Amino acid sequence: MFKSDFGRRDRLIKERRHDTYRTRQKLPSPTHCPTCNAFFIDGRWTWDAPAQAVTHETRCPACRRTEDRYPAGHIELRGPFYTAHRDELLNLIRNVAAQERALHPLERIMDLTDEEDHAAITTTGTHLARRIGEALARSYKGTLALEYVDGDAQVQIAWER
Repeated sequence: MFKSDFGRRDRLIKERRHDTYRTRQKLPSPTHCPTCNAFFIDGRWTWDAPAQAVTHETRCPACRRTEDRYPAGHIELRGPFYTAHRDELLNLIRNVAAQERALHPLERIMDLTDEEDHAAITTTGTHLARRIGEALARSYKGTLALEYVDGDAQVQIAWER
């Protein structure tokens, strides 16, 4: 017998992505989050109120993450430039977060710790964290380091100038 008779057995098998905050089954439409007032309509979370009456309530993944204090994105800002331009940088971060939150209800800032020489920001989603990091690098240059942890479930971002 030849090896080709049995096929390849040395290939890697991809495991399913494990995300505790992702619902296993599809939620009924419309579903309301009582904590943040977001609505699950036609397979996605949105801020738009549904045309029909809401019959089901559950907390959205972002609210559950915030309550559990389990962020998906971590951002660190350091360096002498941060100390000199702290207000500008924090305004940029808040503006990017507001734009992202208007379109994507599950992308929010969980916590913003502002110290004299650095800031630490945690987010409910990886996309918002990456978008904040890219906005900082695009606007103020500096050094941006991105590291995905646990596949792409969490992201660690460091920006310094």
